[in-house]
Amino acid sequence: MSITNLKVKIREVKDFPKKGISFKDITPLLADPILSSFVVESFKNNLKDEKIDAIVGVESRGFLFGMMLANEINVPFIPIRKAGKLPADVISEQYDLEYGKAVVEIHKDSIQKGWNVVVHDDLLATGGTAKAAANLVERLGGKVHSFLFVIELSFLDGRKNIGSEKNNIISLLKY
Repeated sequence: MSITNLKVKIREVKDFPKKGISFKDITPLLADPILSSFVVESFKNNLKDEKIDAIVGVESRGFLFGMMLANEINVPFIPIRKAGKLPADVISEQYDLEYGKAVVEIHKDSIQKGWNVVVHDDLLATGGTAKAAANLVERLGGKVHSFLFVIELSFLDGRKNIGSEKNNIISLLKY
């Protein structure tokens, strides 16, 4: 198994969700259990010998591999969701999108002070969502150990926006 096999499974959908955008669709990858396992194993290898206390997954595609990885390394999985989706007390973080603003939330009691937390999402674009997730982790007293992405759109310079100089950012595929 290799990164080349992985790249073949990413479907490009032109003009989605709006004209001019070339959407990177991971659903063909999800349909392949061998390659899905390869993704989880690749992430796990990048965390080898590290003390990780939790994996945070960003709604919704960050839940997919994030949950599998958390189970694989035997740590809690913590969802970060869009505003209004979590049932208990939350803290919120607003961030900018290319075409507006969005808000994500996390349960107030989900992270213990001092925990080393990995932030996972399927794709790094401009970095707004990842930075908002990191801010939530830090506001609860956790430390962002690293960021894990299946895909990175390098031309959008998301690493710069989330602070690549101080955080470990791992992307399996780059476009």
